[in-house]
Amino acid sequence: MSSPLPPDSVVAVVVTRHRASSLVDSLAAIAKQSHAVAHLIVVDNGPDQPVRDVVEASGVPHSYLPSWHNLGGAGGFALGMLHALALGADWVWLADDDGRAADETVLATLLDCAQRHRLAAVSPVVADASDVDRLAFPLRRGLTWHRRREALGDTDLLPGIASFFNGALFRASTLDAIGVPDLRLFVRGDEVELHRRMVRSGLPFGTCLRAAYLHPDGSAEFKPMLGGRLHAQDPADPVKRYYTYRNRGYLMSQPGMRRIGLLELPRFAWYFLVTRRDPRGFAEWLRLVRLGRREHFGPPPT
Repeated sequence: MSSPLPPDSVVAVVVTRHRASSLVDSLAAIAKQSHAVAHLIVVDNGPDQPVRDVVEASGVPHSYLPSWHNLGGAGGFALGMLHALALGADWVWLADDDGRAADETVLATLLDCAQRHRLAAVSPVVADASDVDRLAFPLRRGLTWHRRREALGDTDLLPGIASFFNGALFRASTLDAIGVPDLRLFVRGDEVELHRRMVRSGLPFGTCLRAAYLHPDGSAEFKPMLGGRLHAQDPADPVKRYYTYRNRGYLMSQPGMRRIGLLELPRFAWYFLVTRRDPRGFAEWLRLVRLGRREHFGPPPT
């Protein structure tokens, strides 16, 4: 682009890798918003597959940013968000390649909610794409875990809770204050770490209950114990498990997360030793958590 965007412009940022078919639906949902996005940025962590054609067919003014070095979700969103700021965006709207806005009013609803409540960032409810009345990820409030949308209440805004990489809308000034995702985390925990910074900034944010973002069900990783009163995240995929536990170790050592971190050891000890009866699994969890606490980042061993 040779000129800055007009005032109050929204730039959408999508990170993708080898998901051209699902990206079509994500970009189509962006293109049909009643409040049009001024520009679309797609960061492609796997440019060896034909994503550029999908982006160019979206019908939205766009920037296609191929990365031959896989930046992960964290680095991909960081690159896209910085590019959006460089273009002169006033608002940055984040979307994943396997999710999509539920209808054409989502962006307009988020903007209205942010302006009425003077929010620094606002996200839609992340609903299960196969059952819009269910949450795509279980949501914890206090000690209670919720899996249905109606459990969130019938108010306009759920303050202090947000899912940042699934349809969240940020003011540009918010990113000046909290920064962009940490490249070192690669995937898993990067969204939680950004949420941590948002909480510590004191800026107001929340979830708009009148808007929804559809995502494949992700609740299978959250294993219930003690009759569902507690859950432990336990991905089946070993690569996802590596990043989840290592990054969790880093997160629990950071300001704003240390009190929660005190509960991690007894919770996962119970899960692995009592619920699963898997002492080797607990030993591996401890090893990965310690890697994160020591800030020993890098890819999993091959």
